[in-house]
Formats: sequence, C-alpha cells, structure tokens
Amino acid sequence: MASVPGLRSCYCKVGRLIYFGRMLDKIRLHEAGLLPAEYVPQLGDAQFYTLDGRCCRFLGVSYEDVRIRVLQGGADEEVLAWAHASGTPRTDEECHVWNRFIAKLGWRDERSNVLPGRVAESGLVGLPIETLIDHIEYDEGRDPVAERAWERI
Repeated sequence: MASVPGLRSCYCKVGRLIYFGRMLDKIRLHEAGLLPAEYVPQLGDAQFYTLDGRCCRFLGVSYEDVRIRVLQGGADEEVLAWAHASGTPRTDEECHVWNRFIAKLGWRDERSNVLPGRVAESGLVGLPIETLIDHIEYDEGRDPVAERAWERI
C-alpha cells in the first residue's frame, strides 16, 4: 500500500489521543469515495479487534454515532469534545494509557500472532516492525523508527 492522501499517521494527536484523527480521516475519505477498498473492512466497531472499534469503546461511543457526528461537520477537536461529552469522560492518565496501549498493540499481546502475516503480505519483511501501528506506518510509506514517532505521544 502507498500513502493515502488525506489520511494522517496513527501517531498524530487530536487533543490527548493518538489514532482518533486517523479514524475521522477514514470516515471522511470513505464518505467521499476516496478511501481505498482494502481499508473498508477495518472501518467501524463491528469487528472486535479493529482500531476504530477499540477507540470508540475507549471513548464510550459507537462508531456509527461518531460517523454521524463527523459528517455533520466541524473540526476534529469539536468531534473529540462531543465524544468526551457523549461517552465516557477520560482522565489525562487514561488517555496516556490509551496512547501507549494502541502504540504497542501487536507486541507481546493477543495480536502478536497476526502481525508477522501482515508484514509478509505487505512485502515489508526485514523492517523493524514490532507493532500493528509500525506496520501501518511502514505500509503507508512512513518510517516510525527513523522519525521516533513514539516520542510525540
């Protein structure tokens, strides 16, 4: 896969959260018919392990409600404020734990068995990919290790 115009890095933050902005980008791109087909099965919260689903469960809101709110318009920060008000309020500490959890997903956890297959399918064998987000970043042409992306969390 190559970079997708308008789809930001998993490491980019909106407010206190990484990944949230990427989920909003995917919603907007999908609505505009610009999200590549291979991304569509990972949208939403229907599958337990999707990053969108994990993010929505962390915030205590449904993906469908987030999608509706995003399509109503407004800045990312406004959508996040809505999610915090509509769902489960989160402390700074909880947001920090979320960021570290999502950044390390696939490293010595229940998703570790999935990662090697994804790396091989993407033709990225030999790169220092240790997490699912590492894989996404490399797959889209970014180098999270060289950028030391985890330091921005």
